[in-house]
Amino acid sequence: MSATRSPGTDVLFRPLTVGTLELKNRVVMAPMTRNFAPEGVPGAANAEYYRRRAEGGVGLILTEGTVIDRPASRNQSGIPLFHGAAALAGWKGVAEAVHAAGGKIAPQLWHTGSTKGSDGWTPAAEVESPSGLLAPGEPRGHAMSDEDIADTIAAFARAAADARRIGFDTVEIHGAHGYLIDEFFWPGTNTRTDAWGGPTIRERARFGAEVVRAVRGAVGPDFPVILRVSQWKQQDYAARLATTPAEMTDWLLPLVEAGANILHCSQRRFQDPEFPELDGEAGLNFAGWAKKLTGATTISVGSVGLSGEFLAAFGGESSTHTGIGQLLDRMERDEFDLIAVGRAMIANPDWVTKVKTGHGDALKGFDPAALAELA
Repeated sequence: MSATRSPGTDVLFRPLTVGTLELKNRVVMAPMTRNFAPEGVPGAANAEYYRRRAEGGVGLILTEGTVIDRPASRNQSGIPLFHGAAALAGWKGVAEAVHAAGGKIAPQLWHTGSTKGSDGWTPAAEVESPSGLLAPGEPRGHAMSDEDIADTIAAFARAAADARRIGFDTVEIHGAHGYLIDEFFWPGTNTRTDAWGGPTIRERARFGAEVVRAVRGAVGPDFPVILRVSQWKQQDYAARLATTPAEMTDWLLPLVEAGANILHCSQRRFQDPEFPELDGEAGLNFAGWAKKLTGATTISVGSVGLSGEFLAAFGGESSTHTGIGQLLDRMERDEFDLIAVGRAMIANPDWVTKVKTGHGDALKGFDPAALAELA
């Protein structure tokens, strides 16, 4: 990208208002697990990490996943908690630091379900999931009882209420990537025959919808609620919950009707069409279809600013900055409303400012070594 700003980048810098959330631009910092919260409590280093991105001009920061109050809600020891006095005080400090730098921020509320962490750590309690499965035919942990389910829904609601109380601007629920809520969506991990399962995606969406509904009740009618969703799972990159627009409507519309204002639609590559068989290789991506089918505001995400595909860097592949022409074209067409940037923003806290001022050629490529420190 040349040092002269292209007028096309103006589309990234339009303001957007959703409920009480007023954003100065359309760029979101994607949530990225960093594992730098000793005893689950974020501290000064975490606050500075997020403050630097706010100072760098990003419109909305989505924190790394931070877990709700359940006995086995996290799968790695450095994942932060979003419950308990110490952790909430730490998160209050993070929000204050971001606000002092002129930014907006949301915690990503998380339950990791039956998934395994990469560091070999396991929680003291047995992991829980819809059917006691990590993946199709692969048992792990126990199937949740009705009481477990009710307590989990209530824990999401408490966390959301705490987020608003301590000063966050909005809240995101993690319902993607094969974690707990997504395990209810996916027939490979939800084989229940009661009211929390069923053969159709609409039936299996009930748990997610009840979480959203409880969160909405906890934060009130105007506070924005974001829900992250995906087709792919860490257990199966090729998994698809919806193979047609009709199935996608059955999946996503109940979640929006329950109170999700914004759908954060995770793809491994944002430029990939969701249903190429319907509208060709230049067709709408996941966020585009979600917006079209539900009317919700949508965030797109997936390898923005990288040459490598989404997970390759975590296997040791370095990535370099690439042009954003296709992204700008899609946003000019209002295919989706916001774009999330992940690894490129780890390498470049000032990614937004450099793009805005025409210094994209100065952006650094992502190197996996950057994950070893909170900078």
